[in-house]
Amino acid sequence: MSDERPINPILKQVLELGPTLVFFLIYLRIRDETYAWNGTEYSGFIVATLVFVPILLAAMGILWALTRRLSRMQVFTAFMVVFFGGLTAWFNDERFFKMKTTIIYGIFAAILGIGLAQGRSYLQWIMGELLPMRREGWMILTRRLTALFAALAVANEVIWRTQSTDLWVKIETFAFPAVLFVFLWLQIVGLQKYLIEDGSAGKG
Repeated sequence: MSDERPINPILKQVLELGPTLVFFLIYLRIRDETYAWNGTEYSGFIVATLVFVPILLAAMGILWALTRRLSRMQVFTAFMVVFFGGLTAWFNDERFFKMKTTIIYGIFAAILGIGLAQGRSYLQWIMGELLPMRREGWMILTRRLTALFAALAVANEVIWRTQSTDLWVKIETFAFPAVLFVFLWLQIVGLQKYLIEDGSAGKG
């Protein structure tokens, strides 16, 4: 977008990743606690979830105020966090927040898969300005990322249903983002021959 403002990359990373790390630290601090409100007891996990929601929204608000831009993925993820965080609190059931990750990855895989079935790369529509690349490269990256999102959705579902909350929180906070980062880095390196030097990407 033409009105996007520059921002210090370190500050940008803090605003994007900070809320999740804060959630992790709060959870570690209160995970063994139980809190009563209006006659209902809430676990430390649920309280940490409730604290995480406004922190995430505040960080996104600051990011938008500084850059005048939020990606579609950021907006969608924030909506899902608010929605499933609300369900978690309303039903006093941590399973809703854990399922959020499965649904987010599953929806990403489904959306990209629908585009592939149409012979298109929706990923190029989202990230084309950030990574100028020929259509062939976008189609390869989209197929691979679709498979990764589907695998992460399945992995999250297996993990939260079979493992402890402690392990799930650690995997959610560190392992899944690390897998995505390493995957995307390897793809960018491997797809160098499809990159467009002059910054003009073909239509997908």
